[in-house]
Amino acid sequence: MKRIIVALGGNAILTDDPSAQAQQAALMKTADYLTEFIAKGDIQLIITHGNGPQVGNLLLQELAGSTKSNPAMPLDTVGAMTQGEIGLWLANALNICAKRRQLSLNVATMLTRIVVDEHDNAFAHPSKPIGPFYNEEEVAEIEKEHSDWQIVEDAGRGFRRVVPSPKPISVMEAQAINTLVDNDVTLIAGGGGGVPVVKAGAEVHGVEAVIDKDFSAAKLAELVDADELIILTAVKYVTLNYQQPNQKDLHEVRVSQMKEYLADNQFASGSMKPKVEAAISYAESTGHKAIITSLDNVSSYLKDGDGTVIVPD
Repeated sequence: MKRIIVALGGNAILTDDPSAQAQQAALMKTADYLTEFIAKGDIQLIITHGNGPQVGNLLLQELAGSTKSNPAMPLDTVGAMTQGEIGLWLANALNICAKRRQLSLNVATMLTRIVVDEHDNAFAHPSKPIGPFYNEEEVAEIEKEHSDWQIVEDAGRGFRRVVPSPKPISVMEAQAINTLVDNDVTLIAGGGGGVPVVKAGAEVHGVEAVIDKDFSAAKLAELVDADELIILTAVKYVTLNYQQPNQKDLHEVRVSQMKEYLADNQFASGSMKPKVEAAISYAESTGHKAIITSLDNVSSYLKDGDGTVIVPD
């Protein structure tokens, strides 16, 4: 059996309509693609996913209704809530798609805690945008209400709250994930990058942060000895000179070459760069290949390896 971790991008869930019905409909399409892995019959599948828009929306709902007797929950708890929300919808969709194809499927969602270092430099330099955009007038009001928030301008599009984005160092549920997958459970885990926690002796407590989902997927893949990490996004290939006349698709690329492309600033920080960095981290730490491709290219990848494949040197 081949063990594969699939990391879903935001396009797997995101729609212009944030209602539960619209997001569930988007996940039904996503689940249909993912069922291709299950249909192979020789794959142990672990699925991770993003939760950025869902966290932002839930934070707004919480803040709008927050009172002294019914206060809003902290960011780590909101992350856990959306792990459960998306995990529920995706598990239901996978059950339906598997039944349509007459496939046997035992699927579960696991709330996952990702250990971070409380001294990570990210805590001193928050960088991960969350929630909605604000104009200058709104920022003044927000800062009065939430003096502990850090608000920055985001690429000329307005102002947003930023929070720390520390690197994952361990996964608390890694052993349980191994056990379930060894027993033929298709698992949804590490949603939204996981719930960030720090450990102090026997104590574990959540922190106000968001972990990049691709980095947490790479760490999870390393810890459960996955044979492949597949990062699914909106494009079929990682490209050089993106949207320029000399744009070039990348197919099989060695880690050392990808590092050179990173050094040349070929990949945008807010989109492809973290995916490439996560893929490199996994390939270097495990000696296995990492793949970046699109959700609608899953069949082609499974058939003939189509996509951007990053291999160790």
